Amino acid sequence: MPVQLKPEELKELSHLELLAKQVVEGFITGLHKSPFHGFSVEFAEHRIYNPGESTRHIDWKLYGKTEKLFVKRYEEETNLRCQIVIDDSSSMYFPETGLNKITFSIQCAAALIELLKRQRDAVGLTVFSDTVEVHTPAKSTSVHQKLLYAELEKLLVKYKQENSKKTSTVEALHHVAENIHKRSLVILFSDMFDSRIGNENEIFSALQHLRHNMHEVILFHVTDKDKEEEFQFDNRPYRFIDMESGEEVKVHPSEVRDSYISSMNEYRKELLLKCRQYRIEFVEADIKNGFRQVLMPYLVKRVRMK
Repeated sequence: MPVQLKPEELKELSHLELLAKQVVEGFITGLHKSPFHGFSVEFAEHRIYNPGESTRHIDWKLYGKTEKLFVKRYEEETNLRCQIVIDDSSSMYFPETGLNKITFSIQCAAALIELLKRQRDAVGLTVFSDTVEVHTPAKSTSVHQKLLYAELEKLLVKYKQENSKKTSTVEALHHVAENIHKRSLVILFSDMFDSRIGNENEIFSALQHLRHNMHEVILFHVTDKDKEEEFQFDNRPYRFIDMESGEEVKVHPSEVRDSYISSMNEYRKELLLKCRQYRIEFVEADIKNGFRQVLMPYLVKRVRMK
């Protein structure tokens, strides 16, 4: 169900913020038919409206039923600090046509910000490639949330203008571990393709650093499953180009499909094993499968952290 907004309110919203509101509204509606019915993702309770105060939080639907003015009373204190971390390296720009991994990650991040806002939780944003490009602390103010949407909007524009950006996941995760509030929820969107071959142990060490500093972690492993995991290409020769190094190879997919899939499965299996070892939530996020695969694991984690 789309969010009902007044024309003057629409003018104040960015494209991403409007998308986020629509996604979250639909998600919440779906929750009413799920085991999470009754979980408060919007407000704690009602209280009677006091004349003279802001009408911003009046529940007009309840007014229509009771003809009495009630205000949605939100919990005053922040229960959770969340840091959203987005991998902005060139491999995240795949595929070059249609929805790609970086756009999917940005849209998911926007939806999470909206959901966190409704729960009165604090949220920050970190964006990295070969360096940490953006890092904002977690806050719960409306001004700060507008800033986050603006940063995400800039990221949408920027990725179309840049290429050959390598990944330094290790340095970014160590930076996050040391520069956010203790016991935060870290939500990472990445394809986990690091530029440096053989760097897996360092990546796992960086993930362990997050847990050592008492952070809860959800890793959304963002992929185009058809192409990157199942190697579903037509039966003809292709020229494959590494989006970070620029290296090229000409090959017929049928000649390498089996070995490619085997290598990918082994890497994913090792990644999953290490995440379980460090008690990190590992979630496969296929860019073709929508937002629920991201919002539901977050919600489950949120409930567990209460």
